[in-house]
Amino acid sequence: MNINTVQQEILKLKKEKDICILAHSYQAKEIVEIADITGDSYKLSVEAAKVQNKNILMCGVHFMAETAKMLSPDKRVFLANPQAGCPMAEQMEPEMIEVLKAKEPDRKVVCYVNTTAKLKAVCDVCVTSSSAVKIVKNMDADKILFIPDCNLGSFVAEACPDKDIKLLQGGCPVHASVTKSEIEAAKAAHPNAKVLVHPECIPAVTKLADYAGSTSGIMEYAANSDDKEFIIGTEISIAEHLQYRFPEKDFYILSKKIMCPNMKLTTLIDVYKSCQGVDDGSAFEIKMTDEEIASARVCIDEMIRLGG
Repeated sequence: MNINTVQQEILKLKKEKDICILAHSYQAKEIVEIADITGDSYKLSVEAAKVQNKNILMCGVHFMAETAKMLSPDKRVFLANPQAGCPMAEQMEPEMIEVLKAKEPDRKVVCYVNTTAKLKAVCDVCVTSSSAVKIVKNMDADKILFIPDCNLGSFVAEACPDKDIKLLQGGCPVHASVTKSEIEAAKAAHPNAKVLVHPECIPAVTKLADYAGSTSGIMEYAANSDDKEFIIGTEISIAEHLQYRFPEKDFYILSKKIMCPNMKLTTLIDVYKSCQGVDDGSAFEIKMTDEEIASARVCIDEMIRLGG
């Protein structure tokens, strides 16, 4: 089977089995092409709540599928590759956060969407990279604990100087691996290029960028800019997607290290087999109790309320 044949089979199965495919922007182009909705974590979170299909197939990582299930509890939600996790989402335990909350009960806990449902259950509001600054500004709390990404938290703290924001050591090991010397080298190699980076990068990197923002923000900047050259400082798939969309512009990756192994796990064949298996039990379904959904969804609903 070639790629086009597999894509056509998936499109048939989607109709036959009433499946909505959600794909994160970091997914491969052949997956993005057959998805119903593509976007960053925030867009997928908002759109998941609106899905009318009885089945949702997430092409991304586990916490994204959990979020979709929380927002569409009456739907069956599947993850295309069950091994696709997120090291940032799994690096903090809810018990640790509860201890910190007990010490400072007036400090509200803001969690990045890249967290497990269990961790979300002990937090006050959830954010994504595209909504974090807006939500923190809109909160009626002055004292905040931001978890788990200290780099995104630092970015938010700088944008919200009137807030007392406490950070813990955590974050995305892929984005955080980029060094100041790498961005300096990239700028030297492409002096006319605008540098667009994700705020999961360390502050020394984001401070040297022309723009720091979410995946969708980076793509929108490149789309709307009159500039013709860009250095992309997020998952390398974004540079590829932009190359296809705007062949008249040049896109360079900031670092070949910014490759998410978990996002790369999902293949078009995984999507195909998952579509085949939604009715026979072979597809990986996200299972959550009503209690788990209710406790974790509080901070998700607050995210949508404050970020809308």
